[in-house]
Amino acid sequence: MGTVRLCTLQLLLLLGAWRARGGAARCRVTLVLSPQKATGAVCGNADASHDGELAALRLRVGRQEELLSALQRRAAEGGALAGEVRALREHSRGLNTRLGQLRAQLQPEAEAEAEPDPEAEPAAALSLLAQRALHAEAEAHRTAALLQQLDAQLREHAQLVSQHSRLLGRLQRACADPDRGQQQVLPLPLVPLVPLNLVGSAGNTSRRLDGTPENRRDQNLRQQELPSPTPPTGHLAVSTRPVGPWRDCAEAHGAGHRQSGVYELRLGRRLVSVWCEQQREGGGWTVIQRRQDGSVNFFTNWQHYKVGACGRGDGGWLRIPHPDLLFLPPFQAGFGRPDGEYWLGLEPVHQVTSRGDHELLVLLEDWGGRGARAHYDSFSLEPESDHYRLRLGQYHGDAGDSLSWHNDKPFSTVDRDRDSYSGNCALYHRGGWWYHACAHSNLNGVWYHGGHYRSRYQDGVYWAEFRGGAYSLKKAVMLTRLVQL
Repeated sequence: MGTVRLCTLQLLLLLGAWRARGGAARCRVTLVLSPQKATGAVCGNADASHDGELAALRLRVGRQEELLSALQRRAAEGGALAGEVRALREHSRGLNTRLGQLRAQLQPEAEAEAEPDPEAEPAAALSLLAQRALHAEAEAHRTAALLQQLDAQLREHAQLVSQHSRLLGRLQRACADPDRGQQQVLPLPLVPLVPLNLVGSAGNTSRRLDGTPENRRDQNLRQQELPSPTPPTGHLAVSTRPVGPWRDCAEAHGAGHRQSGVYELRLGRRLVSVWCEQQREGGGWTVIQRRQDGSVNFFTNWQHYKVGACGRGDGGWLRIPHPDLLFLPPFQAGFGRPDGEYWLGLEPVHQVTSRGDHELLVLLEDWGGRGARAHYDSFSLEPESDHYRLRLGQYHGDAGDSLSWHNDKPFSTVDRDRDSYSGNCALYHRGGWWYHACAHSNLNGVWYHGGHYRSRYQDGVYWAEFRGGAYSLKKAVMLTRLVQL
């Protein structure tokens, strides 16, 4: 019993010492009692038996702390990687969106350039054709809307010009003839400022070209330069060939004279100097009118348009007393010069075209170098008793038919008004022409430099179906030739 108390006292002392140390390691006391009756004291030392376990536990705790630190570092790194992955995903979505847009933009071009696949399914081909048709229809609707807007603007502008011209016409007539100031005056008829074919006129068929060889030739000849002779330094035209005179330029061409220039033609007992175009479109053409530099004033009277300023009292012709007297100098009919701007004369043209069936060729050129042609398969002028009335045949070409409107109309000048208008078209258009009411073409008008011009009236050198009534052409040539059967 005393031994048990002693062991108990020792345990108490150990516990007190351990508590006094504070952070000392705890000990675990295990009392093992035998089921037999104890015959002596049982006592053990806790520090000695559990130091190894405590050291192993501390080692394990240290390893767990190191593992926890490693896991925390990995978690931090994983968070950074997750942010980068999210950023890459956003960038990838942006790239996919941009790629889809580029594919949508490039798909029409790729479809247009891709060659048809013979193994493609019919349904895919029909779908592609349907898409193209829808696209073309949308473009056509947009273009039609734009053309309608332009057409409306042009009509408004034409109405304003017409009102302005009407007012000026009234004032001019009132000043010229006060007694007629109270009479009703019709507005001056004007052609469109631009050709109707440029604003989508469905009724205009004059510029339609078929696939005939002649029309294909018209397209090729548009690129050729108009015949523009270089005037010599002298005042009188010099004949290209010393031989002659000729019946017409076609006869000279048939005789082997293939050089374009001034030739002498014999009209009855009259000798006239003309320009023969021997190289363009088969040659043999007699030039009856040319505009190219504005050096000649075409706003003149009836007598000048008939035979020119050199006319005589017997009708303006230089008569040769005997057919064999061909040594006299040639007579220059009309006005201007055959090797420059000139007008051959109404009477000489009537004499030339009365010799068989003739054709007419009109060559035009704008200030941008674009050429056009109008061909009429028959052409002639009636005698002076019928005021040199114009006779035309069927039109061919790519300039547009702006002369058939004047067909069967007499020639009018400022002093011989025979047009269908209540006023004087020759006065308003500043030239002589086969005016109707008033003009769809005015090749004898005022030669304005630069093309587009500003005037009270449409008095420029214009061909309405080619560049419109407000555009003065740079060059215009009228040629006639015996029809080659």
